[in-house]
This record gives sequence, structure tokens and C-alpha cells, in this order.
Amino acid sequence: MKIRWRVLLASLAGVLPALAADAPTVLAQSRADTLALTRSAAVDTALARNPALAVAREQIAQARARVVQATAFPDPSVSAATTLSGPASSVGTTLGLGLTLPFPQKFHLQGVVSGADLKAAEFAYQQLRQQTASQTAQAYDALLVALLHRADLTESRALALDFVQKTEARFEGGTAAKLDVLKAKVDAAAAENALIANQRDVGNAGATLNRLLGRPLGSMVVASDSLDVPPELPGLDQLLARAQAARPELHGLESQRAGAQAASTLASQYWMPDLSLGLSKNIFPDTPNSYSGSIGFTVPLFFWNHQRGEVAESRHHERELDAAYRDLSAQVDQEVRLTYATAATAFEQARYIRDELLPEARRAYDVARVSYALGGSSALEVLDARRTLLDAERQYADALGAANDARAELERSVGVPLETASPGDTHDH
Repeated sequence: MKIRWRVLLASLAGVLPALAADAPTVLAQSRADTLALTRSAAVDTALARNPALAVAREQIAQARARVVQATAFPDPSVSAATTLSGPASSVGTTLGLGLTLPFPQKFHLQGVVSGADLKAAEFAYQQLRQQTASQTAQAYDALLVALLHRADLTESRALALDFVQKTEARFEGGTAAKLDVLKAKVDAAAAENALIANQRDVGNAGATLNRLLGRPLGSMVVASDSLDVPPELPGLDQLLARAQAARPELHGLESQRAGAQAASTLASQYWMPDLSLGLSKNIFPDTPNSYSGSIGFTVPLFFWNHQRGEVAESRHHERELDAAYRDLSAQVDQEVRLTYATAATAFEQARYIRDELLPEARRAYDVARVSYALGGSSALEVLDARRTLLDAERQYADALGAANDARAELERSVGVPLETASPGDTHDH
């Protein structure tokens, strides 16, 4: 059951009265800030403008800079000294140049460690993008649900007012009691009150969506898409396999494990010395210039300190990451199973309400309304049938929102759109 037209009508019905109550300058500003978006366009906008993603991009740039720092060649040192010598206190000058050369293998290992950190930051960014996309889709659907409630409440108010007129006409004709008129007016007032309360829900949903889009919270968003029962889900087994291959958290941990292995190798090479080279030029008056050189390196005499210190720490960190990977892999499997069960249940509930509950509720209301017009039923029966219909419409709107939210959450837990989640699809995400 496509309900795009109801959403658009509900948007106009709720937005225009609110705008009319504001000053003309505010009205013009609101119109200038209005943004009409489909669900996919909202997700794309959030991925491009969300401030949290901008933070993650800057963190990736910082990690890339740390790679340069880790593999940079050491800067040389330059020194100068003045020496007084001899009875006449002649002044001499010594110029020195020093350079420390790390063992060549250390450059490579430091690059591997810092590169692993960079990859982990990139995978964390991909994870944040997936979370942002899921949150934006759910916020968009929350706005659609609020607008659907508005459409249903607007229709309910119209039906309530029409029932008030019919009850008053029957009262004047002597076929209805005064109490029926009072009941009808109370029910119409309740419908109006529910419509007023719905304005808060629409405003809150719009503010939440604007925050994810990186826009001012008071800006107007027109949801131009619709809500419907999502298509059938792929098989659970292929989603489980795809999640293990696509989830960025797992890839991030794999990068950290590779970096930890390189760090352990680097720590174990403490016995490979860094060379310190020095060259000095001695300048004294009336004396030929002389040159001297030096070479030095560290000797790991107390080797057990290294073995029990940085080497042991690196190896335990490797084991920690191995255990964390196994645990995360199990968490991913469990999360996919839970979100799949939630989505399957939500889809079934939405289809049942659409195909069974809602038609029966509408049929019961039509029968009660026609019967009342013919004098065959009471006002209480009509009011009860209309409340049942309104409750069924509310349940259907909530069920549509829950089904689409569950699909978005399942896509996030799998790591790729469900349309591309097939066993042979193992390309980079």
C-alpha cells in the first residue's frame, strides 16, 4: 500500500499552519531553509556533511602524518666549541657534525606499525559511516512515521467533526439523545488534542534528522519518500558469511594484529644497535686543521630488562588482539542473527496489519457509520469503531517504521547493503 500522497498531504497540513503563525520574516527564512530529500539523498547528505565524520577524517589525516614521522630519517646534529690553550691563551674552535643511524630493518618495521594504525583509523571511519547511514535512515523513517500519524490524526479529526454534524442533525430530528451529541463533541476535541501533540513529534523528528545532516536544527525538511513494507530478506547463512567478510571492525582488528606482530619483531630487535657517527674539525691559530671521527653504538648488556619489558608487552598485546578478534567475530555473528530475527518479525507484523487488521478495522467502521446513519446503531458503537480504526492505522504506521528501521539496522550489522550481500561478493567495502 503506497502512501506517498498521504505523507505529502500530512507534511503540508502540519507545516503550513505552523508557518502562518510566525512573522513574515520568519516565514521567508523557513522557506529558504526548506530541503526536500528522499531517504537515499538524506543518507548521502549526512555522509558528506555530518560533523562526526569530519572529525574521523581529520583523525585519519593525523594517522597518515604519524606514518611519515615514524619512517623519517633522523636529523643530524651540529655543534661548535671554543677552546683556550697555551700560555698565550690562544683561542681554538671545534666544529662537529653528528648523525644517528637506526638499524635499517627498524625503518621498515616502524612503517608497518604506523601503517597498521592508519588502516585501523580508516576502517573505524568506514564503521562510523555505516553507523551514520543507519542512524540517518532511521531518523528519516521516524519523520515519515510522525507525518503518517499526522495524516491519520487529520483524517480522524475530519471524521469526528463529520460525526458531530450528523449527531446534531439526528438530535434536532429527534432520533438521537443529547448525550450522543456531547460524546461526539468530546471525541472531536480529543482528536484535535492528539493532532496538536503530534506537532511536537514531527518537530523532534525533524530536529534529529537535521542534526545528522549537519544542518541547523530548526531548518525545515520535507520527506519526499514513502514508507512501505520492505522486500523479502536474503538467507541468514549468506548474511552471516558476508558480515564476517565485510564488517570494518573485523578488518580494523586485523590491521591492529598485523601492527602488533611488527611491533613485537621491532621490540625483539633491541640487540640490533643504532649507530652514532660523528665528525669534528679542530681549528687553532698557527696550527694545521685537524679532523677526528667517532662511531658508537649501544650494547644491550642487561638484555633481560628488554625481554621482560617491551618484548613481553608486545607479545601479550598480540595475544590480547587475537582474543579480541575471536570475541568480535562471535559478536558480529550474534548481532546479525538478532537483527535478522528482529527484521523478519517486524516485516511479518507489518504485512499482517496491512493485509488483515487494517482492512477489517476500516470495514467495521464503515458498517457502524452507515448503520448509524440509518438509525440502526448507537453513537457509542460508531465512536468505538472509529477509535479501533485509528488505533489500527497508528499500529500500521509504527510497524512500517519498525520494519524499515530493522532493515537499516540489519544492513549495518552485515556491513553492506542487503541487495549486494551475496556469498561471492567479497570486494572491498
